[in-house]
Formats: sequence, C-alpha cells, structure tokens
Amino acid sequence: MMRKTLLQASTRCLFSSSSSLSILSLRLCSSSSSSKIPNEHFVEHAEDKPPPLPSAAISIDRSALHHPPKHSHEPSAESELVKHLKNIIKFRGGPITVAEYMEEVLTNSKAGYYMNRDVFGAGGDFITSLEVSQMFGEMVGVWAMCLWEQMGQPKRVNLVELGPDRGTLLADLLRGASKFKNFTESLEIHMVECSPALQKLQYQNLKCTTEDGTAEKRWFSTLAGTHVSWHATLEQVPTGLPTIIIAHEFYDALPVHQFQKSSRGWSEKMVDVAEDSSFRFVLSPQPTPATLYLMQRCKWAGNEEISRVSHIEVCPKAIDLTQEIANRVSVDGGGALIIDYGLNGIVTNSLQAIRKHKFVDILDDPGSADLSTYVDFDAIRHSAEEVSG
Repeated sequence: MMRKTLLQASTRCLFSSSSSLSILSLRLCSSSSSSKIPNEHFVEHAEDKPPPLPSAAISIDRSALHHPPKHSHEPSAESELVKHLKNIIKFRGGPITVAEYMEEVLTNSKAGYYMNRDVFGAGGDFITSLEVSQMFGEMVGVWAMCLWEQMGQPKRVNLVELGPDRGTLLADLLRGASKFKNFTESLEIHMVECSPALQKLQYQNLKCTTEDGTAEKRWFSTLAGTHVSWHATLEQVPTGLPTIIIAHEFYDALPVHQFQKSSRGWSEKMVDVAEDSSFRFVLSPQPTPATLYLMQRCKWAGNEEISRVSHIEVCPKAIDLTQEIANRVSVDGGGALIIDYGLNGIVTNSLQAIRKHKFVDILDDPGSADLSTYVDFDAIRHSAEEVSG
C-alpha cells in the first residue's frame, strides 16, 4: 500500500514510535493514493524460457530476467541521449547499472529529462499535489513557522527546498506567511536545483529581482522580502545557521540500483544494448560496488523479510542525503520535512516511466519520460538513526 510519509527532523522533539532518537523524530502518516501506481505490467516473466547462448564479448546471465514488451510507439531516429547511453556501454565494454541509466536519463546536462523543459502540470507529463491547491504550500508554511517558533524565533534561518519544481511550494508558503514579518524577514531561501530551465521558472514564480550593490550576485523575492540563492547540491548551501529543509517528491527521482535473486544469489540488474540495437535488462555475473548497500539493506530488514522477496531496490543517494541532512540538523539545529510516496519497508520492483500522464516502457525513448521509484522510508529511518547513534 502506497504511503505518503512525513519525516520531521528536529533537535527539540526527540521521539519515535519504535525507538528513542537523539536527532530525528519520525511521523508516519498513511493515506491511499492513486497519483502514481507501480508499473507492474511493463515486463513479462521469462522463467520458462531457456537462457540464451552466452555473449562472445561478455558473459552475462539473462536467465530468470524480465523482458520489456515492444515499444509503445513507432521507432524514430536515435536521440542524442540514446547515442550517449550506447556510447557509454560501448566504451565501457559492458552494461551499466539501472542507477546510472536513471541519472543520465533524468539529469544529463545536455539532454536530461529535467534539464531543458517544464515537465510539470497538465501540459507536462504528470501533476504533483502542489498543482492541485495552494493550501499544500500554505500548510507546509505553517509547519515551518511552528518549527521556527520552537527554535526560539532565530533572527536568521536557512530555508532550503530540494528539487523545488516550478517554485510553487515556496511561492505559496511565502504568500501565506507574508503577514508574519518576523518569520519571513528571518529567512534566507536556498533552492537546490540542477536544471537551468527549472531555475528560470522558480525565479519567475518567486517574483525575484537582482539585488544591486552587493559584492556577489544575489536575488531578492518580492513576495515576502527575502533573499534567494540557487545551488546544485545541498552541500553548497552555507552552514552555521538553523536550517529548515523541505523535500517534496524529491527522493523518488534519486537513482536506484535493482537486484534480482538468481541461481547465484543476489545479482544486480543492468542495462545493455541488444542485437537489434534496443536497450534490454541483463544480470551482472559478479558482485558490483552497490552490493555493499544491498548487504546493509538486508541487515536492516532481517532474514525473514528478505526471504519473501525476489527483487530489491536500494538507493545509495537517498541514504547519503538523509545522513547529510541529519548531520546538518544535529550541528546547526532546525528540522527537515520529507514528503513523498513509497513504502515503510523493502521496495522491490517499483521503477516506472510516465509520459503524457501514461505509464510507458522504462527503456523506451529515454529522456522523453519521467522516471521515478517508491521511496524506502524504512531505509531513511535507519540512515537517520545511524547518525543519531
């Protein structure tokens, strides 16, 4: 069952339903949702088929693999991104991980899905909760103000959003909070966004102007009289101030490694080029670097849960990001709110592609569809607990 989960990291409210934390408190709020549904039909099982002959160049185990269906639309000339992916596979001399495929498809600097266009809303490929009502951003603003109050109303505080889409959430937050001058005047807004196209939309929606007379180029939002800065990563956001971090449907786009149980144990699923020049999934014949994260995830889950699944997704970037957030909150104070769709347990085979509000083949025309996965909230919790000690 899909869940929307809120993770609140706070230096003051230190409790959990299952264990005592020194940094993070967790709130799990379950609700049914049909906004994004796992793409269970994108492949068919091939267990009954004999395995193909081994490749002359690379030994790859393709037994027990899922095989994608025929592409949903007529093939066209190869895009620059398709050529780029095939070149990576060619020059490496073998397949790439699903995580590498996702990262190139979504954030390649020249042809990535998010990098050069507006993909949100009815005219894009999918709609998020922000597009439905401004109340969503206003309610997040209430949470942020309550946290600011709990911190003693500091004169300066970093307000950070990870992956701010069009800037809709913060625009609604600032409009709703505009009458609370002490709060808005304390804010230093930091947008963590790697897409130049989305940065422009965020600049417009926050009604920013360039601030003159400063040593470095800075921007000023006229919505509530606050400074705004853009960064490619959270690491670039200045430290030393209490920090409020918001991540709305950000974790679901982080690249995952997929593992499948085979005759040799757990094997990582990879992306290769087939003889007909299309992309296909294969299994790695030996352990990969991401196997270390798989071992950690299995340790967190326990043998009983692992024995019930034949696929596992792990997201090293989600683990690392969560620990970075927890460390920052521990040192500087503040809190974090993570809002996404996912499961409070092992995520098996959730990777999906959406184009024009319809599910499509993951490997079909990469760069033309959004790729996302369920978020493993149990792994996020364990990651935060490791920081808290």
